[in-house]
Amino acid sequence: METLTKRADFLKAARAKRQGTAGMLVQARKRDEDGGGIRVGYTCSKKVGNAVARNRAKRRLREAARAVLPEKGVAGYDYVLIGKAGATEEREFEALKGDLAYALKKLHAGK
Repeated sequence: METLTKRADFLKAARAKRQGTAGMLVQARKRDEDGGGIRVGYTCSKKVGNAVARNRAKRRLREAARAVLPEKGVAGYDYVLIGKAGATEEREFEALKGDLAYALKKLHAGK
């Protein structure tokens, strides 16, 4: 699993399919180039809270992605996980992992 770092990749994912859940929003984009493995990016706006709260929410998203994406993610896709205010930080971790699994199932339902 690679991490998205370039702004252009985040913007491309923003124009792709998305699925909201109680704990996060997941954007998924099929890459046209190299096929490759799974790439994932994380973001939280200032609505989530101060820097400490945003970083805590991103750490939780990172751990959920490490647990769920290798099994349920599809190679050749970019995923962006977006934290939600008042939800990502306080939600039970098992429920957060379930949210991600549900979002991936819905995003790839047509396959």
